[in-house]
Amino acid sequence: MSSGDVVLPRVEGAADSIEHELDERVRESVRRAQRYLLSIQSEDGHWCGELEGDTILESEYVLVMHYLGRTAEPRVAMAANYVRHKQRDDGGWAIYPGGPPDASASVKAYFVLKLLGDDPEAHHMRKARQVILDLGGIDACNSFTKIYLAIYGQFPWAKCPAVPPELILFPRWFYINVYEMSSWSRAILIPLSIIRALQPSAVVPPAASISELYSASYRPPAPTFWSALFKALDVGLKVAERIPFKPSRDIALKRAERWIVERLAGSDGLGAIFPPIVNTIIALRALGYPLDHPTIRQQIGELEKLEIVEGDTLRVQPCFSPVWDTALAVNALVESGLASNDPALVRATRWLLDKRGHGSGDWAVKNPETRRAGWYFEYANPFYPDCDTTAQTITALSKIDLPEETEDKDCREAIFEAHHWHMSMQNRDGGWGAFDKDCDKEILTHVPFADHNAMIDPSTSDLTARALEALACLGYDHSFPAARRAVEFLRREQERDGSWFGRWGCNYLYGTWLALWGLRAIGVDMDSAWVQRGAEWLRSCQNEDGGWGELPQSYDDQSYKGRGPSTASQTAWALLGLMAAGHARTESVSRGLRYLLERQEADGSWTDELWTGTGFPSVFYLRYHLYSIYFPLLALAEHVQPSSSPRRRPMSVPESARQRAGAHSA
Repeated sequence: MSSGDVVLPRVEGAADSIEHELDERVRESVRRAQRYLLSIQSEDGHWCGELEGDTILESEYVLVMHYLGRTAEPRVAMAANYVRHKQRDDGGWAIYPGGPPDASASVKAYFVLKLLGDDPEAHHMRKARQVILDLGGIDACNSFTKIYLAIYGQFPWAKCPAVPPELILFPRWFYINVYEMSSWSRAILIPLSIIRALQPSAVVPPAASISELYSASYRPPAPTFWSALFKALDVGLKVAERIPFKPSRDIALKRAERWIVERLAGSDGLGAIFPPIVNTIIALRALGYPLDHPTIRQQIGELEKLEIVEGDTLRVQPCFSPVWDTALAVNALVESGLASNDPALVRATRWLLDKRGHGSGDWAVKNPETRRAGWYFEYANPFYPDCDTTAQTITALSKIDLPEETEDKDCREAIFEAHHWHMSMQNRDGGWGAFDKDCDKEILTHVPFADHNAMIDPSTSDLTARALEALACLGYDHSFPAARRAVEFLRREQERDGSWFGRWGCNYLYGTWLALWGLRAIGVDMDSAWVQRGAEWLRSCQNEDGGWGELPQSYDDQSYKGRGPSTASQTAWALLGLMAAGHARTESVSRGLRYLLERQEADGSWTDELWTGTGFPSVFYLRYHLYSIYFPLLALAEHVQPSSSPRRRPMSVPESARQRAGAHSA
């Protein structure tokens, strides 16, 4: 343990009385948080908090409604109200609260407001225009934004990067093919390739033109070797585009269309996320699908499900997170003392058991030997189960006892099948990615349309650590080959200062908590110097108010690692990491606990106004509205009764399942 922290002694008298008082306050806080979480459970057993993104969602929503000829609908004006409401004081739009103005978000917001009639000489529009020009104007936008603007005649197609639909024809043994791209990029780019090839257009009134947003002062970033090479290739592809005879084009377009339509079956839209849904609507319309076609109507319906109306505003969620929220809520509740056979947890378990992927998902292309998949994130997304949701669901369900013997046996069977799939998804470097196996070809991050910063899906510390926790819940320890390789991966990924990068949560606080948590769960010696460096880093980041916080700015500038206003969720992460590393009875932890206690609402909840979730680092961030509930509950419960205590035995893995998992991890 670090000598820089103060260890609270176990002595009788005043100090003991203070500790007892804190424990009692924590227990009462746990009860209140439990009551709140149970009060917002859906009748069918699941939880789903709002998932909030930036105004690029509302801007693109307005644009696609204009493309569909529905600009006059009240919902469009309400979305524009929301965009106006989110404008920064300096006139631009950020991609997270407290962040700087972003070129793509600001250009799209300005365009939709002008499209809907805002006077360009109005004060808010003049301020926005100046910020955009200072950022470099339209040319400073990312590739996806430029393609969107081209659809509406605001950017030349010739300057948009080529996204050839022929990519889908590349065989899987090619070094570069669509299955070497991340699943979310694949779902975005395949419909986008149709759009780029067919170049559909939507009429925009001349008064809505945004030609004033071009800046003569824009200077592109200095190219790297690979970006220059791909840029030259992009020029060649555009020359080829001008050749009238392209024998493979019709074949590629039909293959791309079939690929999309096949993945809509039983799903809440392509990938069940906003960008592919929007791209699918535009792509299928460009292919000639009429507005009343059942597939178009279905996709518009999925888009409308994401709307949230509040007063005179409308905002759009990027997707739903019910399986993720439910698994985390179940885990927090059972860890905080709710009986493992409580009716609320039984209902949640039954709901979760229906939310698993199937064997024909994209993951099977690079992992064909496993028949049944793990859990997906959304309400219906069977083609795209993910390792993070699967590991968390295994962890949660392994702690539940269903009342009927047959039902309980079926639950265990589902856990073991998902465990088998999860083990088969371990990457060759010992870690886990999110949706695909060994999706780590760094060269793809340099292609011209890869500036959304998410072209690949490599192993990450946070997903790997969560996998260790799931393994521990099934009775494995660090001697298991898969666990041993995962621990080695985490050791390699640790930063010099002791922290770990957080890919799916913001940022080093998230990665470091999960790394320490997973290492403790799997039985690593937590007194090891390298482990304690992680705990010391967490302690060093504590704010004066006792909490912890970190803004997404740390993804762009490491000097902001572990720095930012305190939030309930990030304070909980830091506390969990410190307690996992053996710092439970220290001044830092006591101060963190008091931070949570003092900020709990009367109804038992907490609220984080700042965002702590990550979509694409540096490009897209998220606010999970329930993060500020179940993570503080879990941290407070850990103080009352550490999860390392022997109150519950790990599940026993059947020998057949253990052998299959071992075969994958060898």
